[in-house]
Amino acid sequence: MSLDTDKRRLSQVQTLQHMQRDMKWHEMLTVYQAYTEEHSTHYIYCVLIPSAHIEKALSVSTWDMEFSQDMPSGIIFNKGSREVREYLRYGVDNGVEPLIIGRSFHRLRDDYRELSEEFRLFHNLYHDRKMDQYIKIDEDGNEEIVAVVKPNYIQIRLKEIRQFLAIKEMHLSIQFISSETSTQTLEELGFTAGDEDRQDDLMRWMQRYGDLEGINHCRAFSRLVGKRIVEPLPKIKSGFWPFAEVSEKKYVSFVVDVNENGEKIIYTSNPDELKTPADPKNIRGVDEDAPSYLTPVHFRKKVLEKYYQEPSKYTVEDSLLRCGSLWGMYIDNHHDDIVCAWLGDLGRDLPYSEQTHWHQYNVPPTGGVSKTYFARQLGAQFTDSDRPEHTFKQSYDDLQKASQTHLGWQWLLPLRTADEHHLQSLRIPATDEQRDFDGLVLSLAKILIDSLNEESIRKLIPCERREAFKDKRGIMLLEAALHLNNFEGAETHIAFLRKLQNLRSSGSAHREGRTYLKIAAYFDVENQSLRHVFANILNSASDTLDYFIILVNGGRIREIIERNNREASDSIFKEMIGMAESDKTDASVNHDDAIYELETKR
Repeated sequence: MSLDTDKRRLSQVQTLQHMQRDMKWHEMLTVYQAYTEEHSTHYIYCVLIPSAHIEKALSVSTWDMEFSQDMPSGIIFNKGSREVREYLRYGVDNGVEPLIIGRSFHRLRDDYRELSEEFRLFHNLYHDRKMDQYIKIDEDGNEEIVAVVKPNYIQIRLKEIRQFLAIKEMHLSIQFISSETSTQTLEELGFTAGDEDRQDDLMRWMQRYGDLEGINHCRAFSRLVGKRIVEPLPKIKSGFWPFAEVSEKKYVSFVVDVNENGEKIIYTSNPDELKTPADPKNIRGVDEDAPSYLTPVHFRKKVLEKYYQEPSKYTVEDSLLRCGSLWGMYIDNHHDDIVCAWLGDLGRDLPYSEQTHWHQYNVPPTGGVSKTYFARQLGAQFTDSDRPEHTFKQSYDDLQKASQTHLGWQWLLPLRTADEHHLQSLRIPATDEQRDFDGLVLSLAKILIDSLNEESIRKLIPCERREAFKDKRGIMLLEAALHLNNFEGAETHIAFLRKLQNLRSSGSAHREGRTYLKIAAYFDVENQSLRHVFANILNSASDTLDYFIILVNGGRIREIIERNNREASDSIFKEMIGMAESDKTDASVNHDDAIYELETKR
């Protein structure tokens, strides 16, 4: 390295400037680091110091806890003439606690470092093990990365650290060591051997220059050791109940009506400012002109697309929208083009950030709520939905339950975790975008065709015909199983599944091909909106599911499989007898091997 470069490194100016910087609220603070290269070594190790001990901690530049002192241990000392033995949770008796804990296993397993358990539990952090990140989920359901763990460094967001410090009544000590070496001499670099100990407000450090006398070809070194103290937040700003201040909830206003001049009438969704049926005498003193809590507010149907796009977080059900167990709101999703919700529910059940999302899609009302929603919400009636997506999902659930009850296995295999979104996001699209239509066709095919339980359905094939159909799969296998057993009405549903499969296969990849045009004509794509086309497809899919339910509940499927199993067992037994009686064996047949051989032939 050049003389100027080495002089700059050994001066430690850059390191000192970095440690003295103004820290940002959302900064990812390095709380652990172990960096080493040929001429440089840098360590950072953050610990928690009781607020009452900060003055003492800043009286010296040495560390208050070393890397190896963060594990439970014991101590023996004399108290008068008595020997005392004590347990130390963190290996020291000065009240200091580690934020990062080192785990070592005597070189028999890999060492690693982990976040303090108390810190993880305090913020209820989710550990994404694939990325080795810690994620915080707020009350609205938003996810933010709070900590990142890498082999040589760990970072935690300053905001969460200071919140933790506030309740712990502790300060953060950023302990650091920075060592630099050079092949140049101290004289050549312009430095003088010796120590300098300094303090600047909440930072204390000692810098030493020395002569290495040629060790590892190096002539000079610089060593910087110290600590930077970070203060906690005031408890009232910690966000932690019951110490934090309670912020007043905010509410968005929505369009509730249109006056005689065509002007929009807008009103707050704050439930406390709305009339309620439970308060007919207006004991709460609500404004006489205030609308009812049960005023229907209308939104474009695209308002739900956000939630369909994240099925791992949100669930859109028949009359219900949920974000895990954080929040949920009843919705009227039984219309073609709009979604409705009660004005009071918008304010009571949605976080403010979600209210602002819904506000973007707010439109003047064009009518009331649907008959289904009215009957459920105001008539307390158990009413089935007539929406295609709702009836399909209900039939799907009914088939799964019937299969388990009457067959002991699923006619349609449960979707894998990675594929569950195909069912959760199945709906009539909000627009006529071809991309959305193609994706929904793919999802439906995944649910109805790719999930057929081929192994169990194959048992419906008579034993003597199984060899001929051993290579058949999917729809062809299903058709053979139903046809060979003379199940009535199967042709219509097999034909639908084939058309659906062809629509999936010939869709985006062959948009202008003959196959697609033929299938598109069958579904009347050219003469209808894609939304109406998919609604009709869903209705046909529900009919197919209902047909499967009739088959399962009828009892014949179980009878056929039991009969085929008996015939297969009889056939195996007869072949075993034949093997035992033939002159090719001494009658000492290994029955297990014989059964395995005969069964695999089938």
